[in-house]
Amino acid sequence: MAEEEARATGRCLMCKRTFGYDPATVETVLIDPETGLPPGFTVLGTFRPAGPDSVARSADQPICPDCREKAAGLWKTYNTPPPTWESWPPPKD
Repeated sequence: MAEEEARATGRCLMCKRTFGYDPATVETVLIDPETGLPPGFTVLGTFRPAGPDSVARSADQPICPDCREKAAGLWKTYNTPPPTWESWPPPKD
């Protein structure tokens, strides 16, 4: 008999949809419950040193597969490789 996967149910950090996942393989983000942001982030989007107390009270929040796919698509859209041009002067044939 095959061993069943350990499953959990939680809310996606991004879309707030409830979904089932395997805790060992799900993508998570560490979030401080007091600020709602990852430790070391400010509300202005800048970084600061994360204090040990903020890291200690933070918890991992799961991200659903749909949001992961959307993020990967946006990453590909906004991080395309730079264009390449032919060298100058053109090679002589």
